[in-house]
Amino acid sequence: MSATSTFTVTVPATTANLGPGFDCIGAALSLYNSFQFSLLEPSATEKLKITVTGAEAAKVKTDDSNLAYVAFVKLYDRLNQSPPPVAIHIDMQVPLARGLGSSATAIVGGLVGANLLAGKPLSQVEVMQLAIELEGHPDNVVPALLGGCRLAASDAPPQPPLSKGGLRDESPLTPPLSKGGQGGVPWQICDIPWHPDIVPVVAIPDFELSTAEARKVLPADYSRADAIFNAAHLGLLVRALAAGDRDWLRCALDDKIHQPYRQSLIRGYEAVQEAAMNAGACGMVISGAGPTLLALTDVTNVDAVVREMAAAWGDFGVKADVRAISLDTEGAQVLMG
Repeated sequence: MSATSTFTVTVPATTANLGPGFDCIGAALSLYNSFQFSLLEPSATEKLKITVTGAEAAKVKTDDSNLAYVAFVKLYDRLNQSPPPVAIHIDMQVPLARGLGSSATAIVGGLVGANLLAGKPLSQVEVMQLAIELEGHPDNVVPALLGGCRLAASDAPPQPPLSKGGLRDESPLTPPLSKGGQGGVPWQICDIPWHPDIVPVVAIPDFELSTAEARKVLPADYSRADAIFNAAHLGLLVRALAAGDRDWLRCALDDKIHQPYRQSLIRGYEAVQEAAMNAGACGMVISGAGPTLLALTDVTNVDAVVREMAAAWGDFGVKADVRAISLDTEGAQVLMG
């Protein structure tokens, strides 16, 4: 690739956990962050130049601690090479620290950009593994890279986490607290069919919630009954998403592992959930670690679900961006020029 080459990596937002699918299932959504890469001249005094646009651009770091650049450097480290001088322009359309995988877009964008500049020495599977190592969990980075709805299962016993609870933090484009407690573990990735009649509705509030804070409220251990409950509901969720069965989906989205403990961190949760269900949604879950809430509904009830979720949160003084959104099936895409 010539020194004058410029290209853009576009990466979709993601929604992870999907009720009972804690830390193992995620879906890509049609909301995107873009990362434009341009090589700087080797003689340039600046080795890194980061610019950012978007509503929350001021919150994004523009030095070498920027997560997209951390991922960029990580890939060159894996190749035992020094990263080239580079200019990165980030266009932020995925809200930060809202449970929509903003950190995953940065990791995937940085890795894909570095791999392309290096001549694509790593396969997509190798890039995916590196992304999982950086994020510490597969549920956001896998669909961000591949698109669609994906279930990830480790192909080896999990390693002890590097930090308590395997914490990660989705703070704005900065490195996670735990850089890959499961690093080096091979993964089996399963595509989950998503019936076209199931429409995601995201309700994005005007407040943030870090993943680290959301994980602190989770218990260290669970009962056998709760484990069985979630195993059964995750199995049903996979079938419900594929079949588009509303009754199955309504039952399948229940969870006993994370949502009961996190609801108290999200102001107005119960009221918004009741409004969504009364408007015809099949169910509502916390997107990722929150505070974004995700309702799944059918086409006929979309407008009512959007309207009523926004109104319910408004009663609590919360301004929310509520919109119907579609599943992204392409994952990270590269546009030259």
